[in-house]
Amino acid sequence: MNSLRIEADEAATKVEELQKQVKTLEQENLQKEHEITSLTHKNSGLEAEVEKLENQLKDAKAIAEESGMHGTQNETLQRRLQLLEEEAEEADKNLRETNDKLRQTDVKAGHFERKVQALEQDRDQWEAKYEEMAKKYATVQKELEDFQAEIGNI
Repeated sequence: MNSLRIEADEAATKVEELQKQVKTLEQENLQKEHEITSLTHKNSGLEAEVEKLENQLKDAKAIAEESGMHGTQNETLQRRLQLLEEEAEEADKNLRETNDKLRQTDVKAGHFERKVQALEQDRDQWEAKYEEMAKKYATVQKELEDFQAEIGNI
């Protein structure tokens, strides 16, 4: 009986530990979801910035072609065009990095979701085992009481 009590206590302790792990993983998952949302928002902003810069680049190129005869204006526009191209490349680089981070975060989120599911299954198994042991304990306790009653009658 003592071993059953000890095993029941250990099972309850294990269930509590697993529940703590599930809460921790759920919190981590929520943080990852917030990070995904943040990165998605940042990604959208960067895409809009890239589009804006590309439009500016097109405008600058069109202006540069029209003013090919004006030397000073042409040089100024060439410099502006170069700066815009560098900004576009930088924005493109930031966009790629953000997309990579987003993909990595998606992978991590999927991993943690699978981990949470596995821990929930373990918890359910431990709870089922605990309930089974509690029933066995009640049965053994009843048999012991019946046995004691029989011995008392003898």
